[in-house]
Amino acid sequence: MKLAPFIAKRYLFAKKSHNVINIISAISAIGMAIGTAALIIIMSVYNGFDSLIRSMLSNVEPDLMITPATGKVFVPEGETYDWIYDQPSVKNMCGVLQEQVFINYDGQQGLAKAKGVDWIYEDETPLKDHIRDGEFKLHRGDVPLASVGAGLAYSMGINPRFVSPIEIYFPSRTRRLSMANPISSIESIKVWPSSIFSVNNEVDAELMILPIEKMRELLEYDDEVSAVEIRLAEGTDGKELKRLQKEISTMLGPDFKVKDRFQQNESLYKMMRYEKAAIYMILIFIIIIIAFNIFGSLSMLIIEKRGDIETLRSLGAHDRLIRRIFVLEGWMISLTGLAAGLVVGTGFALLQQHFGFIKMPGQFIVQAYPVILSWTDILLTVIGVAAIGYIIALLPVASFYRKER
Repeated sequence: MKLAPFIAKRYLFAKKSHNVINIISAISAIGMAIGTAALIIIMSVYNGFDSLIRSMLSNVEPDLMITPATGKVFVPEGETYDWIYDQPSVKNMCGVLQEQVFINYDGQQGLAKAKGVDWIYEDETPLKDHIRDGEFKLHRGDVPLASVGAGLAYSMGINPRFVSPIEIYFPSRTRRLSMANPISSIESIKVWPSSIFSVNNEVDAELMILPIEKMRELLEYDDEVSAVEIRLAEGTDGKELKRLQKEISTMLGPDFKVKDRFQQNESLYKMMRYEKAAIYMILIFIIIIIAFNIFGSLSMLIIEKRGDIETLRSLGAHDRLIRRIFVLEGWMISLTGLAAGLVVGTGFALLQQHFGFIKMPGQFIVQAYPVILSWTDILLTVIGVAAIGYIIALLPVASFYRKER
């Protein structure tokens, strides 16, 4: 065993002449353990909510989406779309026509995002798993139906059990505005609510799903779509998704954009990343404050061990060795707390992840707090806490030698 670590270890566990040094050292280690455990647990809970949000959005957003680079609509035809259909990793592909519209329901008016979808979407959408009332259907014979977000339905009193239709209005693209009779410049359609879905507050507050043929009637289009949504087979990895995205983008050329799920909601996913980084930095700052206890205990230890320092110098020890002894002793305090915090934090996160013993309050979409333990977070925690402990241990040693000169 090397001399510096050996002496540092003896100083760490040996009884000091001033008991307060032991107390402060113990408090420092416990504080670092609590900070480390809190960092792992909170980051794991954030990962759980992040995964939950991504999962909910995946029921609305496709894996890949093709949109025109300029303009609003296009006709999805050509060899590229045949090639996409032939890819084994592609589960389905459907055209959608989406627009912001004005709606009226039983005397209540408001704005909504109307999304017209084809029969493929109607048959295979994962949105069916989020129906809160009614049944997800867009056709009952020749009668067009609509599925409405829970927030929009609540604000306008829409109920699939009622017989009142939803009236949808949009300015005509082909007729000029008539000042004498403005209503003649407005296109309108009627659909009947069949179900109410709930994904998240933002989607629920504005989205309404209806047949694409009714949207084309409203917007006066023939075969045009505003986007083509591509969903991949379950278990498709990120490498295959990137390959498809690159291939489709190359085949379609610069007139089209091919976006993955991140690019479809770039601002949302960036905000989620920034929030996680902010949480990490706030908790690291708290650990820095806790770590200053090590500064106090190590400063007192150096004062107590002045006699040992002189003895070591008399035996031929260089100042570099003496400095290393006390830096390692201070660092060991933080590493002890780090090790204990890792055990507690990872153990708690794994138990919650597998057994969910801490329940969510109220009527939430999950019963227990979602937790996902990430080894990247553990590595960042170890690096951050260990670095803080080492830097804090350097400060009192450097201060002592500066005063000696």
